[in-house]
Amino acid sequence: MQIYEELKARGLIAQVTNEEEIRELVNNGKATFYIGFDPTADSLHVGHFMALLLMKRLQMAGNTPIALVGGGTGMIGDPSGRSDMRKMMTVEQIDANCEKFKVQMSRFIEFGPGKAQMVNNADWLRDLNFLEFMRDIGPCFSVNDMLRARCYVNRLEKGLSFLEFSYMLMQGYDFYKLYTDYGCNMEFGGDDQWSNMLAGTELIRKKLGKDAHALTINLLLKHDGTKMGKTAGGAVWLDPEKTSPYEFYQYWRNVDDADVLKFLRMMTFLPLEQIDEMDQWQGSELNKAKEILAFELTELVHGKEEAQKAQDAAKALFGGGAAAEIPTTVLHDEDFENGAIGIIGALVKAGLVTSNGEARRAIQQGGVKIGDRKVTDLFETISRDEIAGGDILLRRGKKNFRKLTVE
Repeated sequence: MQIYEELKARGLIAQVTNEEEIRELVNNGKATFYIGFDPTADSLHVGHFMALLLMKRLQMAGNTPIALVGGGTGMIGDPSGRSDMRKMMTVEQIDANCEKFKVQMSRFIEFGPGKAQMVNNADWLRDLNFLEFMRDIGPCFSVNDMLRARCYVNRLEKGLSFLEFSYMLMQGYDFYKLYTDYGCNMEFGGDDQWSNMLAGTELIRKKLGKDAHALTINLLLKHDGTKMGKTAGGAVWLDPEKTSPYEFYQYWRNVDDADVLKFLRMMTFLPLEQIDEMDQWQGSELNKAKEILAFELTELVHGKEEAQKAQDAAKALFGGGAAAEIPTTVLHDEDFENGAIGIIGALVKAGLVTSNGEARRAIQQGGVKIGDRKVTDLFETISRDEIAGGDILLRRGKKNFRKLTVE
């Protein structure tokens, strides 16, 4: 099976602009394609992870990836999938995030001459002259068409700033620059990016003539990421300092039964024949499939040793044994009052909830345990000596754990 057919079989491709031409380029290793990553945080997350795996597959098949980091577009923020305007970041924050992205991306794609490139759209967007840009690019865009784009329609009732409205022009211009300066002939993106992707394709044709070839593929994968990667403790990051290997493993170990085979196909490099054999698995066998998914993906991000530690820790925890690799929250003297910490404060400090109110609700709903004992008293405390004498395991629900220690 060639790579394009494999992408379809794995459920990755939703729609394309010219399937025959795209299939020919991709299967013959002639695609120079890009995927954009806006540096809105100091780590990539699970939604980006899916895109990086796609880039890895295509590079392995001989194609050339361009990882475009949005040092320019990140100053605006993509309105797609959002109900409000993004928080503005400083140039220094954006540049620092871009540097961290390349380190993380290097785990998945190989950079270097004749290999993958990392390009920053700050190189052409930050120094643009507004009047020159609008005279050159503005006539190529129809406001009527833009207002029909899904990424804008969802925001019009609540309010959409002109700053965000201009994002489509920026992304379209990115493809134009990559096409003319880097020989990029293809753009990949998630299903919420389709309008922005088509804008780039049309801009190239309008600027360079109808015979200019610029192709887009809309992928089902990336913005499964809009609902993916969210837990009670926040987002699921690729940085082990933000999401530990154990937490990462547990996230995938606890996916819904209905999703496990989909994710095995879309995200792992296991042969499709092996995954197809799991179609008939039920009950405890599905738990085995989830363990396979969690191990494979944790190994991809954190390496085999960390994946094995995470798996061993999970088995130890559920088997009643030691759980040394479970994420740990270290408490200090200032966290205690009269030698104890309240259960609500402990939940917040451990990152199992984001507020005191959320902690109260979790306790009232019966979702909080210390070890195997359910917490029912909102005013319960845990003594410093108790934590120091033997690690306390704080649980919220079935999927979220923290070991408490003192320093």
